[in-house]
Amino acid sequence: MKLIIIAGPPSAGKTAVTRQIIRTHPELKTAYLKIDVVCATEDEEIRDEFHIPAKKVYSGDLCPDHAGIMILDEAIQWAMAEEADMLIVESAGLCLRCTPYTTQSFGIVVLSAISGIQSPAKMAPMIALADIAVVTRIDLVSQAEKEVFREKIRGIRGDIYIVETNAVQGTGMRYLTRAIGETQDIQDPSTITLRGIPPLGVCTVCIGKTNIGWKHHTGVLRQLDGDALMFRGD
Repeated sequence: MKLIIIAGPPSAGKTAVTRQIIRTHPELKTAYLKIDVVCATEDEEIRDEFHIPAKKVYSGDLCPDHAGIMILDEAIQWAMAEEADMLIVESAGLCLRCTPYTTQSFGIVVLSAISGIQSPAKMAPMIALADIAVVTRIDLVSQAEKEVFREKIRGIRGDIYIVETNAVQGTGMRYLTRAIGETQDIQDPSTITLRGIPPLGVCTVCIGKTNIGWKHHTGVLRQLDGDALMFRGD
């Protein structure tokens, strides 16, 4: 079974790209998992449209990318039990520092061409560790803007392949379709690990402390001036 992990900021067109992947691979039985925080209907829409197994997981108070890490092994077992040839995991896309890609997977980062030319730099880890970048809504920007956006992506990772598409219509998706078709199946689910290193530690804000000011907190801290990162334990 192939494992496809789709990341990117909210409303970049991740679900539209997912639909195109499913449409262009009718020979593969696909299972779909959507990870979100509060509300998601994508799983219901995908299930109704393509008649495939689909689930959603709400992360609630947990970071959605961390939630994805926690449940991915069970998701793989579920998809395999459904006899799926391909599992597509679509992240919530709320944390631009975390990257959900793993070993033995094909990682896709989806970016919107109308998000601003500086947006690739704001999600550099998500681009740097992906296998391919899909830029959507290219019909809404000029050729010059497309070229600048493309160079901003390549400024983060020069060798990444970029697909430019109007994802709703599916234009320009031939390379992505071919690359997914050539993706290797999972060899051993028990050995899958994250490609990158997640952010350091757990801070006391994460566990519910509401005081402002680093002096009231412990763990990995940040000051306005001075040390960028420090550790303080009581």
